[in-house]
Amino acid sequence: MRTFVIGDIHGAYQALVQCLGRCGFDYAQDRLIALGDVCDGYPQVNLCIEELLKIKHCDYLIGNHDLWVLDWALKGEKKDIWLSQGGSATISSYSAGPMPQAHVDFLHNAHPWLEVDGKVFVHGGFDLHSPLQSQALQKLVWDRDLLYVAWKKFLENDGKDASRDAALLRLYQYEEIFIGHTPTQNFHSTRPVHFCNVWDLDTGAGWSGCLTIMDVQSKQYWQSDSTPSLYPGFHNRQ
Repeated sequence: MRTFVIGDIHGAYQALVQCLGRCGFDYAQDRLIALGDVCDGYPQVNLCIEELLKIKHCDYLIGNHDLWVLDWALKGEKKDIWLSQGGSATISSYSAGPMPQAHVDFLHNAHPWLEVDGKVFVHGGFDLHSPLQSQALQKLVWDRDLLYVAWKKFLENDGKDASRDAALLRLYQYEEIFIGHTPTQNFHSTRPVHFCNVWDLDTGAGWSGCLTIMDVQSKQYWQSDSTPSLYPGFHNRQ
């Protein structure tokens, strides 16, 4: 079994299928850890969740957009900020009808964070000074500080790979941390960024970038075509 991690999908079903195909993902044998935000952005959220449900070993992490969608699916809430950040595309992907219970359950049962062999997977980040088990869900899905702390340390080390720095490992407590949420375009990159022992896999699939899937062990990664090229003429933020 190989283990893969994939960044924020944001309704881009065509990008998801490309990534799974390009890495040779085995739906019955391989493991996929999805870093959250399958919802909102491009118009095929329905198909994205259906595709993830086909994967035998799929660990899904909850994202901030997924929480907004659960508010709509469970309570009928349609926050203006959600609608303006791709929520309208999620609603339309279900033809304005209710989200199927299997899809609601998929999001509702998502992990807030996941630890595998000393590696931690979380959508946004976490407070470095508190145990993960005690942290609020809103912190886990919205945090960006962890990534920027790692970036600052990276720069302080003159851009050298400090992933084996003992003091840094003590700071983070984990061998590696994989996150989404913060587009790598913030660091002028459309590829995964690696600062110290933190990997950011959100390469902007929900906007003008692409989707990325990575082999957790080898760090080889594959990317989709740019999402605007896959959905020409679609404006994903109304």
